[in-house]
Amino acid sequence: MRRKQKKQGVGAVCQLRNGSVHPFGGLRGFVPLGGGEERVYREMREAIPVLDAAVGKMVRLCGGFTVKCRDKEAQLRLERFLDTVPCGRGQVGMDSFLSGYLDSLLTYGRAIGEMVVAGGRLRAVCWGDVTELEVQEGENVLDMVIWGRDEKGLMRPLPYQHLLLFTVMNPEPGHPYGVSMFRGMPFLADILMKIYHTIGSNWERAGNVRYSVICKGSDELDGAAAQERGKQVAAEWSRAMEDCKNGTVRDFVAVGDVEIKVIGGEAPILDSEVPVRQILEQLVAKTGLPPFLLGLNWSTTERMSTQQADILTSELWALRRTVEPAVRKVCRMFLALEGLDDTFEVVWDDISLQDIQQEAQAELYKAQAEKYRAEAQLKIES
Repeated sequence: MRRKQKKQGVGAVCQLRNGSVHPFGGLRGFVPLGGGEERVYREMREAIPVLDAAVGKMVRLCGGFTVKCRDKEAQLRLERFLDTVPCGRGQVGMDSFLSGYLDSLLTYGRAIGEMVVAGGRLRAVCWGDVTELEVQEGENVLDMVIWGRDEKGLMRPLPYQHLLLFTVMNPEPGHPYGVSMFRGMPFLADILMKIYHTIGSNWERAGNVRYSVICKGSDELDGAAAQERGKQVAAEWSRAMEDCKNGTVRDFVAVGDVEIKVIGGEAPILDSEVPVRQILEQLVAKTGLPPFLLGLNWSTTERMSTQQADILTSELWALRRTVEPAVRKVCRMFLALEGLDDTFEVVWDDISLQDIQQEAQAELYKAQAEKYRAEAQLKIES
């Protein structure tokens, strides 16, 4: 009995960060069935700074948490563990783990983590690259097996499934991979990048002007003479342009009827403010954040209304409810391995998006209403 428990309860080797593996080893025997939208979402964050800022804002607005245990010793030891647990990549503490965990959850719709156990104690909590893993549903609807690459680069079921943390956001009945916050954005992001690319091309054309030199010949010149004259005009024009690049002012002198035009000078640069704003409104609406939090000052006021604060608060609490099972699993594993009472409660920090004065007034009005209600009840009873 002891041997079986020791084999299942100790995973001394990190499963998600086992060093460098040959990137093409899986091509020999395994073909992943997942979609390729992960790379699209990652490139969207790199190409559109507003989306990257939205993910960072959502992660920071979720805030942190504390734990309340029934046993005082368990309370002190669990708090110390949550503040000092290594998370890899030079990060320490569960807050750092949640930052990377939530970042992956918002970007890909799913996040993966691992509890590293060695010597019968919980040593570290790390997050991993969820795009390198596959999920296989078991015979039971509640069972899932997570696959990862082994030392040879082949996809295998990870040996310590009970030490893994797997969270999905808004999963669909068809597959267990969850839905990213960027779902529905690639089409609009593609249009936005086309507009930005066109703006860059137009300004490059406006800053690096191309000229069209037309030399109208005379009827007295034959074909060879006209060609020779054209070469002379082209050579003089090229010499004048080269001297201008070097900072020397040089005049261009030609004999005859010569017409010089700027290529594309008649085409104006299109106004991109309206279409860019329309697309950004759709993208920002999908994130659930007010525009001014992302640096988009579209209105005269920069204060958040009560309705916006309530909606954003509900979004943040939904994210907290999604990742809370992973937090509970880590705390429960630590208390169990330390032999402590595993009765605890996760208490999230308050989300304060309104002025303190407004919150105090709301509490005052609520207390006054309860007072008047109690007085009215006493009058009825008397």
